Amino acid sequence: MKIELENHLGLAPNPVALVSSGNMENSNIATIGWTGILNSEPMIVYVSIRPSRFSNEIITKTREFVINLPDEKLVKEADFCGTKSGKDVDKFQACHFTKRQSKIVKVPYIEECPINLECKVIDIQTFCSHEMFLAEVVCTHCNKEIVGTKEEVDFAQANLLTFAGKKYFVANREVGIRGCGIK
Repeated sequence: MKIELENHLGLAPNPVALVSSGNMENSNIATIGWTGILNSEPMIVYVSIRPSRFSNEIITKTREFVINLPDEKLVKEADFCGTKSGKDVDKFQACHFTKRQSKIVKVPYIEECPINLECKVIDIQTFCSHEMFLAEVVCTHCNKEIVGTKEEVDFAQANLLTFAGKKYFVANREVGIRGCGIK
C-alpha cells in the first residue's frame, strides 16, 4: 500500500556536488544537491542555485564553475560548505581543502574530491526558487585509483556522497550492468 506525501522528496538520492567558483585568489564552494546530466555528447550538466546565494552571483559573472564530487570521507566538509556563506568564511581554508588550478577554466578544483568537472556555462534558466546553470564539461579530473582498466570510473570504489531528505548516503555497490535487461 502507498501513501501520498508532500512534494519534497524529489528524485532521491541526489549526487552531492561541491561547486567551486571564482578564481585562485577569490573562490567559493557551495554544496549543491540539485545537479545532473542533460546531454552526453557534448557532456552538458546543470547545477541549480538560489539567486540569493553567493555562488550564484559569482557564476553569473564568470560563467564558469567546477563540480567537485566528494566521497564519504568528506561528509562533514560537504555539510559545512552547504550551511555557511562564502561571504562570511573562506571554505577552502576552513575545510583544509587544497586548491588546484584547473586546466581550462579559471576556477580552482578541490584536490581532495575524487572527481572534478570543469564547466563553462552555456545558458541560465530561471525558475521559481532557483536558477539553473547549464554548462558544458570541458575537462574532467579523476583520481587514478578509481579508474578501471578501460579508463572508466569505478563508482563502486569511488564511494561518492548522495543526499536525500536531510541525510547523506553512499551508494557504492554495483547491482547490474547496462544492457543486462530481461530477455
